[in-house]
Amino acid sequence: MSRLEARFALLAETGRKALIPYVTAGDPSPQTTVPLMHTLVESGADVIELGVPFSDPMADGPVIQRATERALAHHVSLHDVLEMVRAFRREDSDTPVVLMGYLNPLEVMGYQAFAEAAADAGVDGVLTVDMPPEEAAELTTALRSHGLDPIYLLAPTSHEARIRLIGESASGFVYYVALKGVTGAGHLDLASVESKLADIRRIIDLPLGVGFGIKDAETAARMSRLADAVIVGSALVSRIEANADQPERLSAEVAELIRGMRQAMDAAS
Repeated sequence: MSRLEARFALLAETGRKALIPYVTAGDPSPQTTVPLMHTLVESGADVIELGVPFSDPMADGPVIQRATERALAHHVSLHDVLEMVRAFRREDSDTPVVLMGYLNPLEVMGYQAFAEAAADAGVDGVLTVDMPPEEAAELTTALRSHGLDPIYLLAPTSHEARIRLIGESASGFVYYVALKGVTGAGHLDLASVESKLADIRRIIDLPLGVGFGIKDAETAARMSRLADAVIVGSALVSRIEANADQPERLSAEVAELIRGMRQAMDAAS
């Protein structure tokens, strides 16, 4: 059983929903990332989604684009991200870590080499935004051969055939993009999300996480009634950006947001 599978099973037993915060590795500095990951866990995170900086983050809005630019200004590479996970694992052997990024760095390293290095560092799952499942057999095979969960995105526009294909390809959980747009955009239509999640559940027997548009504790709580996991990115990265030059405040601001979401989600359960 993978860490992700074990974590979702434990949450189901206790009637709780997963809180999955996203941060960009190396933002606002490489030295900040590992302590920030520990702060997230201490504040109530169940899984950490760690962004791999890339020069063309096409699925991301301006907030996460700026985070990527800050990380790249420090020359943070995929190798550096794996070392951050390795450092995190020295103190935390339980919290699942999912890498979220784009295909190019994996292509450069090679799928098998990447999967081996990621597993060795302590990564649990990989979400490659611009890798469609129709073309992902080689990458999926490499990930699974090293015990890593391949995670895929579904969108409001995903049709039944695509949902079935992702159900056959994915493990760990499936990430439902609640908005037609980039990260941080728009306002959630909860009725539409609920309807689409019901359609997906008729086809896929995996935990469903919902991201894009989770802005505050109230939204997180409302979404937790519908989904198995709530994924928060831009709202968190905005706080990091606002306190990038105040490291003494950064941890407290991040902890406040995540703790508030955790408490609201638990109350909703």
